[in-house]
Amino acid sequence: MSETDRFRKQAIATDLEEPVEEARALAQKLGLEPYPVNYWIVDYDEMNELIAYGGFQSRYPHWRWGMQYDRQQKQGQYSGGKAFEIVNNDNPAHAFLQESNTIADQKAVITHVEAHSDFFANNEWFGMFTSGRSDEQVDAAAMLERHARAIGEYMQDPDIDRAEVEKWVDHTLTLEDNIDQHQVFVRRREMGDTDEELDDDLAEKLDELGISDEVKGEVFTEEWLEKIEGEDGPVSFPEEPERDVLAFVREHGKQYDEEAGKAVEMAEWQRDVLDMMRAEAYYFAAQKMTKVMNEGWAAYWESMMMSDEAFAGADEFLNYADHMAKVLASPGLNPYSLGMELWEYLENTTNRREVLEHLLRVEGVSWRNLTEVVDFDEVLEHLEPPAAIDTITSETLDALEEVPGEWIDREALEAAHEGEVDVDQYPWKVLTYEGLARRHYSLVKRHNRGFLSQVSQNELERIGRYLFDDARYSSVEEALADVDFTAGWDRMYDVRESHNDVTFLDEFLTQEFITDNDYFTYEYSQASGQFHVSSDEAEDVKKKLLLQFTNFGKPTIAVYDGNYDNANELLLGHQYNGVMLDINKATETLKRIFELWGRPVNLLTIVKEVDDHDIEVARRRNREPELEERGKRLRYDGTEVTMEDVPWEAVEHLAADDVDYDTKPDDWLA
Repeated sequence: MSETDRFRKQAIATDLEEPVEEARALAQKLGLEPYPVNYWIVDYDEMNELIAYGGFQSRYPHWRWGMQYDRQQKQGQYSGGKAFEIVNNDNPAHAFLQESNTIADQKAVITHVEAHSDFFANNEWFGMFTSGRSDEQVDAAAMLERHARAIGEYMQDPDIDRAEVEKWVDHTLTLEDNIDQHQVFVRRREMGDTDEELDDDLAEKLDELGISDEVKGEVFTEEWLEKIEGEDGPVSFPEEPERDVLAFVREHGKQYDEEAGKAVEMAEWQRDVLDMMRAEAYYFAAQKMTKVMNEGWAAYWESMMMSDEAFAGADEFLNYADHMAKVLASPGLNPYSLGMELWEYLENTTNRREVLEHLLRVEGVSWRNLTEVVDFDEVLEHLEPPAAIDTITSETLDALEEVPGEWIDREALEAAHEGEVDVDQYPWKVLTYEGLARRHYSLVKRHNRGFLSQVSQNELERIGRYLFDDARYSSVEEALADVDFTAGWDRMYDVRESHNDVTFLDEFLTQEFITDNDYFTYEYSQASGQFHVSSDEAEDVKKKLLLQFTNFGKPTIAVYDGNYDNANELLLGHQYNGVMLDINKATETLKRIFELWGRPVNLLTIVKEVDDHDIEVARRRNREPELEERGKRLRYDGTEVTMEDVPWEAVEHLAADDVDYDTKPDDWLA
């Protein structure tokens, strides 16, 4: 870096010291608890490189990074896409700001980053990588640096072919999404050579079973052998389907030796690479599982800070508004837009229920007559924040003495009276979390003012029938005085801790939300050969979306047998949820897995088939043809891929009754 570049970046960093400090203080006032964040100023090329590397400065040598860098550059040059920031999940987190950003953009990025860092620090799915222990610190940058250095050294080793290392990484990356992301990450112990420890009786028993020495020495632990002693017939493992395919091939796989024409033990560097790639897959899993939640969370709090709390100055707001509009208007399935809309919906529905529960305790009000006897416009007037906290300036500080004490940060208010706090620029400094929740109460915001009155009679009945009669009010005013104005934010923080995208969408993607936001499903018609709108029902929209997020939107594959047909072959099963595998991609994947197993690889799946005659008949009758589900087994033996029909009984266990989301551990379900 030239001296000129270094001084320019230093000048930008100096200008951003106050926004960084104040954004952190505001985030904490709002209830966020982010990791510490280190901010770095980078240029255009450096930003593209960081994006290509997944947010880190160092990754293992591989062609994929160059491809991603080229794609990112072209996106900026030809499609107008601009990268404003990137932040990684680490403690402390590291955020990179592009030097060409305007000051409004930099402020938006900083507030966005603080919210991301809070999500990293508090969402339990991110804790899965650190064994679920809150005291264990994320040190991803150091881990990725070690991996980069180790794989680089293998490539430089004169005894190892560099091309073979890169091919091995390619094979491993085929399975990077075939882990068990719903389990806490643990580094599996390496399986020892158990053959030497077998007593004569067990060894004789295995010989009778026809088990090869290869399988004996690799698979059978003493505990497992004791369990099968006395049993007859071929032996299969694992006992239950193993979703962590990467771990399974790491422990039981071999490499195919073309010269010897058989499978041989993996080299130490090959198992080491598998370990490293598996650790990275688990590290990045939480980010893939929470894309909508995380981006929506960051967009929500960025908007709260930049707009509602005027963190963007008057001369910066138009620039910020343009920035935010472009982000939220990006085409396709936009995680920023969908996520932010869902967080706002969650906040509004929680606040609405809180208000309705109080109104239903007013004498003479019930769920049957509430909409007739309660004036919602009058209710909204009572819910408006008091003028004293709605507009805070250095001239209105005395008015804050009249509001409830829990809304006011007394120490900051005294400092403001002394002129030590600039409340004209940072009015939030004299308020507490409770005071900020009152100041920004969602139901009275202009775009939400009809939300309270939109409540359905079914929702009123649901609230009213199960409402504990633990308080009664003589008037609407008295009831509203007891409303908890933090309820919406409190609920958001609770959801932020435990959910992932699948559970988030499953719980909050309601018919009301789908109708208000005009969501619908579309599908391809075999009869017409075109796409058409198929449904706007909540159940259908939810299923379509959930299928895109379950298992990162990739097919769910598990190991069903590591000694298939008693021939050391690998049997995989595709957990079919109504969506077929892409057979061409599946066959190419089997070829990669063969390299990690060293022996033939099989895959059971279900396909939908229809013949041309049925399509033509359906077209003439203006209806869709009926597709028949059939079982298939693909097999790759190192030379060719074959596919054959199998009886339905062979694949029936792979078919979900409806849609098998398999989203989170049972003990997390509330």
